Amino acid sequence: MSWQEQLVGAGYRLTRPRSIVMEILNNAKAPLVPSAIFKKAQRDGHSLGLVSVYRTLALLLKLGLVTLVHFSEGCHAYVLVSPGHHHHIICVGCGKAIEFSGAEDLDALTTRVQQETGYLINDHLLQFYGLCPACQQAAIKEVEWLSKNI
Repeated sequence: MSWQEQLVGAGYRLTRPRSIVMEILNNAKAPLVPSAIFKKAQRDGHSLGLVSVYRTLALLLKLGLVTLVHFSEGCHAYVLVSPGHHHHIICVGCGKAIEFSGAEDLDALTTRVQQETGYLINDHLLQFYGLCPACQQAAIKEVEWLSKNI
């Protein structure tokens, strides 16, 4: 089911701001903060307010069409959700995020934590941070350049 069908199926209208935000997120190479979505819309010639971006993101998050990606600096950005259960790996060099699937791999951990704490766990957030292959190569080239030029 498309995001448009999910939106209408949940009783919401397919508005221009919603379409613009989804288009920008769909074409993004990395998770985007609301201000980046707003600026991209402005650069593309759309008259879209920042408040509309925040409201749209809140609705899309509520409907499970986007998810939050947390960066180590404490801020968060938004990325489209793929069907199924996914987590993200975020590059600390360029900010690119990729998904990897998995829920069953956390079942044993969830059960153990519930038993140890008495909590009833109903959700989780798992993210990994590291360097993507392109940033790893850039770092290697920088080290090689430094070793030759120092």
